[in-house]
Amino acid sequence: MEKSLDRKLQSIHADPTGSKEFIIADAKDADMAFGIGAPGLSPERHDQELKYKTLAEYRDQIREVIQQEVVDIVLMSASTSEKLTIDERLFDNSPITPAARANDTTDVHVPRGGKIHLSPAKPFRSASLDHIQCGHLDCSPEERAYGADLGLYSVTFNNNLEEDLATLERYKEFREEAERKKFRHFLEIFDPNINTAIAADLAPGFINDLIARTLAGVATAGRPTFLKMVYHGPRAMEELVAYDPHLIVGILGGSAGTTLDAFQLIYDARKYGGRVALFGRKINQAEHQLAFIQFLRYLVEDKIQPVEAVKAYHGVLQELGIKPTRELDVDLTYQTAVMSYGGEDGKTFSFPAQKTDSKPAVNSSKSTTEKQQAGNDKGTPDFASMSSAEKLAFHQARLNRMFGE
Repeated sequence: MEKSLDRKLQSIHADPTGSKEFIIADAKDADMAFGIGAPGLSPERHDQELKYKTLAEYRDQIREVIQQEVVDIVLMSASTSEKLTIDERLFDNSPITPAARANDTTDVHVPRGGKIHLSPAKPFRSASLDHIQCGHLDCSPEERAYGADLGLYSVTFNNNLEEDLATLERYKEFREEAERKKFRHFLEIFDPNINTAIAADLAPGFINDLIARTLAGVATAGRPTFLKMVYHGPRAMEELVAYDPHLIVGILGGSAGTTLDAFQLIYDARKYGGRVALFGRKINQAEHQLAFIQFLRYLVEDKIQPVEAVKAYHGVLQELGIKPTRELDVDLTYQTAVMSYGGEDGKTFSFPAQKTDSKPAVNSSKSTTEKQQAGNDKGTPDFASMSSAEKLAFHQARLNRMFGE
């Protein structure tokens, strides 16, 4: 089956400025950072009682995401990819591309009580490409297509000669092995994980320059399929996209935050030239992951605006009888994204929004129905002629039908 990722990459490269394609990845590789707590808190926990989901529950959630067929990539640890990609063959007849975390960095190594992630990051690898591709060492050429052929490689630069040189050398070694084994990768560039590395106002330019410099000596065969990085705002995004239109820029999600955090982030990233969003904790800690993912897709397709999407999402939760983590007014708060795995505190801002009932009413008036039925001969709604309230009602009603069955 054709993978949506491959189709979208082809479209973007064929028309870098005109293509409307946007790639969404569900980053379900948190067990490579957090250990027991990676699957997230269990809904069965009681007040003051910390109870985590199990690894089996985590993998069941991944199976549901694969079955939904809305995201383009599911990123997993090598062990989970072996189970779902190789053993269960869940991606064989799916448009979704499996991917695995191909390396580690010490700033993504956060056990309870640990402090390794607070020191300048150092690269290492616990996964092997052979295990990701075929489940054992020394794959034969024909076996390499059996598992995942796409992986995430992470780098963290701290503006230090010895440490950054080691990071660059390890990345070069990985690229050469990956090219020999016909393994694609996307490159994750974390911001410095120590405060003294670079002044905050210089960080966006620092990271953009390092990306350009790091890839300048890399020929096409060894270049990353796309990037995964912190979203530093419109100016930095537009600068990087303009520098090389064929350098596909993706943003990482960071900490969970509010629902508006997630929806506004993906909306803004796309608006200013981003082509990919890889959300891990933002999806994993959502009250209803499949509904949350569907709204992400609506946002990048310009079918709904971020504030409208938050309200509609809460309406879906209410319809399904799911208690939201935050009341609607709180969930319509915009918080500065926390990007470090260690979880430093971010600042909170109130997003101006009109008071509204937490369950937006579905407008069933004749005029709205006519607008929803207008459009092409397949019945696609005429969103251009619908008001914000009408679009919100349409998407909430549709998701209520999808997830209420």
